[in-house]
Amino acid sequence: MNIIFLGPQGSGKSTQAKMVADILNIPYIEMGQMLRDIASGESNIGNKIKKSLNAGELVPDNIAVSLLNKTLNNPVYNHGFILDGYPRNRAQIDGLKHEINKVFYIKVSDAEAIRRLSLRARHDDTEELLKRRLTIYHEKTEPLLSEFKRKGILVEINGERSIEEINKDIELIVKNGKE
Repeated sequence: MNIIFLGPQGSGKSTQAKMVADILNIPYIEMGQMLRDIASGESNIGNKIKKSLNAGELVPDNIAVSLLNKTLNNPVYNHGFILDGYPRNRAQIDGLKHEINKVFYIKVSDAEAIRRLSLRARHDDTEELLKRRLTIYHEKTEPLLSEFKRKGILVEINGERSIEEINKDIELIVKNGKE
């Protein structure tokens, strides 16, 4: 089963995605961490990624799509994967070469997302950059939800509850294969 977790930064999507990966015993890919890891190097691509991340912008689509598809070509992903933080826009979903079976959208308000993000300590979590990323999320990523809904693979989850409550709902869906 190939599953995407979407939601604004601070929605708890990474926490839930990791838990589901453990439940289903399939690999977990956190796109943001993959990009930060590459940006920490001194390669040409790493420098391009670093520039985008430091500006609070999306990494260029051609780079994100290429990196993810290259990663997913590894046979370890042949029996399913959990994808966290991808796609961010139309070009990224169009460039994905793998079928997606389910999309979980962890929905939280901007105020709650900013509150949660202010509690973690990451150098790129300035309030200005957080607000910029939320704006980009609303403009570029949220429009994809209607397509996933039309395909019948979108599940909206209220993310303003406890980790355990959210996980219980998601676990029932992935184990039973239905909403």
